[in-house]
Amino acid sequence: MSTHTYKKFEEAESGVLPDKMTIYQDCLNAFNESPVNSKRCRLLISRLLQLLAQGETFPKTEATALFFAVSKLFQHPNDSLRQVVYLAIKELSAVSDDILMATSSIMKDVQNGSDMIKPNAIRSLTRVLDESTAFSAERLFKSGVVSKHPSISSAALVSSYHLLPVAESTVKRYSNETQEAVSDLKTFPYQDGLSEHYPNSTYISQYHALGLLFMLKHHDKIALMKLVQQFSSGNTLKNQLAQVQLVKLVGSLLAKDPQLVSQFGPLLLGWLSNKYESVQLEDAKLITSLPDRYVSPEIFASAVQTLQSLLAVPRVTTRFAAVRVLNKISMIAPEKIVICNPELESLINDSNRNVSTYAITALLKTGTSNNIASLIKTITNFIHEISDDFKIIIIDAVRTMALKFPEEWKHILNFLVNVLKQGEGGFQFKNSIVEALFDLVQFVPQSKEVALENLCDFIEDCEYNEILVRILHLLGKEGPSMKTPSLYVRHIYNRVVLENSIVRSAAVVALSKFALVKNDPTLVESIEILLRRISNDADDEVRDRATIALEFIESIKSNGESDPSPAEDLIQSKYTYDLASLESKLSQYMSAKQESFKKPFDASSISRYTEDERKAIDLKKKQEQMFSKVPTGKSKGKSTVSSDAEKRNGTYAGPGSDEMDQDLQSAKFAEELGSIDDFKSFGAIVNTSKDVPLTETEAEFVVTGVKHLFKNHVVLQFHITNTLTDVALDNVSVGCSPATSGDDCPLSEVATIAADRIKPSETFATYVAFEKSEEVVTEDLLNTLYFTTRELDPSTHEPFDGDEGFQDEYEIDSLPLTAGDYIKGSFVGNFSACFDELPNHEVSVYNIRENIPLQEVVDKVVVNTSCLTFDNTQFVSTDSNTHTLKLYGKSVLNGARVALVVRMIKSSKGIALKVEGRSDDPTLCSDVVNEII
Repeated sequence: MSTHTYKKFEEAESGVLPDKMTIYQDCLNAFNESPVNSKRCRLLISRLLQLLAQGETFPKTEATALFFAVSKLFQHPNDSLRQVVYLAIKELSAVSDDILMATSSIMKDVQNGSDMIKPNAIRSLTRVLDESTAFSAERLFKSGVVSKHPSISSAALVSSYHLLPVAESTVKRYSNETQEAVSDLKTFPYQDGLSEHYPNSTYISQYHALGLLFMLKHHDKIALMKLVQQFSSGNTLKNQLAQVQLVKLVGSLLAKDPQLVSQFGPLLLGWLSNKYESVQLEDAKLITSLPDRYVSPEIFASAVQTLQSLLAVPRVTTRFAAVRVLNKISMIAPEKIVICNPELESLINDSNRNVSTYAITALLKTGTSNNIASLIKTITNFIHEISDDFKIIIIDAVRTMALKFPEEWKHILNFLVNVLKQGEGGFQFKNSIVEALFDLVQFVPQSKEVALENLCDFIEDCEYNEILVRILHLLGKEGPSMKTPSLYVRHIYNRVVLENSIVRSAAVVALSKFALVKNDPTLVESIEILLRRISNDADDEVRDRATIALEFIESIKSNGESDPSPAEDLIQSKYTYDLASLESKLSQYMSAKQESFKKPFDASSISRYTEDERKAIDLKKKQEQMFSKVPTGKSKGKSTVSSDAEKRNGTYAGPGSDEMDQDLQSAKFAEELGSIDDFKSFGAIVNTSKDVPLTETEAEFVVTGVKHLFKNHVVLQFHITNTLTDVALDNVSVGCSPATSGDDCPLSEVATIAADRIKPSETFATYVAFEKSEEVVTEDLLNTLYFTTRELDPSTHEPFDGDEGFQDEYEIDSLPLTAGDYIKGSFVGNFSACFDELPNHEVSVYNIRENIPLQEVVDKVVVNTSCLTFDNTQFVSTDSNTHTLKLYGKSVLNGARVALVVRMIKSSKGIALKVEGRSDDPTLCSDVVNEII
């Protein structure tokens, strides 16, 4: 070997990659030498594998030349060389041509080679086989699977796993042998007293065989259940990974059919006391992830106790895994892990900061208003010692606490401000703190002044433009309504003087909003002077914004106070558009044909929200994100209760928006109704309800209903789906009969629109319109589906000629028009003060004799009233028999406020409710309180 080549190898050992072409030439030369130098060949192959592992590639021709040069070493008797030869073949087979030519040589070694090279030969054989040649290797794989040598058996099983996408039928033919490999305890052969050269067997082939069986039978529920029964009994599985795999197998069965929990209950309990910690953890994770309605409290409590005991073990990985599972439970049902608080508190000062981070976030979720101060003090001591990722986790947990316990805002605000000013971190970390402060400003009004002052201090040293722009926007939005708006003007103008053009532009917009302050003419004059200075800025965007703002201010002054100017809305808009609907409409407008551009874009059909309505929507979404669990399945049946009611107890977050599409759906409905001539004279839609199921989802005809309220009309829209496969429905309509008949009926039908034909699997809408007074009208509407059935010709999928059909009707559920349909959830800073100041008062008492959970009652009340919940009263503790629900909303007709306090108590006789309501509108107050259930 030349000095130059030695130099290359020395550099490779020092971490520098060897030269690709040098290795290529050396390999071709060394592999074709006679006799072959086995040591040098091994060294060259190791260098080649190093290149391939680092992502280096060879062209097809060179890779093929290397492949066949390596394959010449098959004839060498040195087992160590042949081991690395198979490694090289396995890597080169993916980029080489004509690799099938090496199949016979590899199969020869699989059949007659020594135990040392057989595993590598089997692994490389999988890479050179294709669907047409895999059957010829079936006997070799089968003999490898049943081999008594653990390494050979594991290699055959894992290779079969990789062969599944290529030739699944071949692997299935030796599934019986695979099943035998699970129960066959394979040990290394000890011969001639040389047992010290062999390790003790871990029985890893059991894990590989069980994984392969699962892949072969994962579509067969009965076969999987038999596997579980066979290998869970006795002491068949010795390998801990195989036992973990069995737990996962049970988990896949329960994911498809959660009702099997009762059948696997004893097994799940038994695994919690397994000698292996990994099995205990996997089992506890499975139990705690199942829906509550299928898991008994005893099993869940046992899983929590197991996790609690694992928090005290000396192994860091076990503690980390256990505290992470508990942290996940705390996000869903924090009251269920309160028993673990002593152990979690002991982990706060754990040497591993990842463990301590999860412990503190779990404690924050389970915390109460009494211990928030001590928890935050503990966090402050170590938050600067962990990475940004874990800092963000802690900030998100504190942010949740701010919404959960708004009365503790001082401790939370002080913590956030200290971390923001003193903590080192990147953009994501700083942005998460600012987001938490924004939530405090928006949803905890008493913290607004202090939070804004601290944000003013922060922007003096902030280095991120995105954060600066957002804070300036918030200051411009909230600052003019504060006690001393001039304080914020100074900080905003500093940004104009000191920052770049992007920040200066945002500062100009924020400054212009202070010109709307009514009771301080001196401040308005100062704003004008500052804007005139800025209008000479070097950047054209900044100049333009300042000039436009001055024009708006002049327009406002010329109109006077008696006549509000449109310029006020342009500076500080009182309404915000529903952005999802706006984006959808703009996308449709831009993607339409050129003719549509002749008309200006029409935004009249897009929903607009007041500030309080927007806050209510934002708060509802944050509650859904922070406190709700992803549903485990769609709700069935005709219940109008949200599918969130099927989540864990205490996780319902109010009536969802489905969960983001409700606004888009409302805009779509408005567009559909606007295109129907019969409804054009009704005016704009005042409110649209959610889509309510009126039949079972398994019924022949699936019907859902939506209520659209206009000023003097109500339109019922029914969506009808034909689930029959060989019948079409003609002249489909819904007959709506108000429960109140005669002259006393507050509704009079004015129009009915039927669907001409609904073919199998199609969905069409029908409409029924009623005229009503401008006041709140409530009525129960009884519904019947009328249609004509016509049998379809299978060849044409059209009705048979001459078939007149058969007229029929189908009873569907009623669709009541309730007081809740006239209410939209709204936000208020101080619920108690607002409740006390409302003039009209109404009280009603209910007694529910059904044995249902309090949470279900809360869900129904929230859905029926359409109000926003406050103080997290949408959550009911699982061990509580009393609860108080607070609700607030506004009338969609006249903006009248309505606040409700619902007190409930559960006893052996049922559930007693006392509903106390206050409102600006006495009629609305009476209707809501007396129709709440």
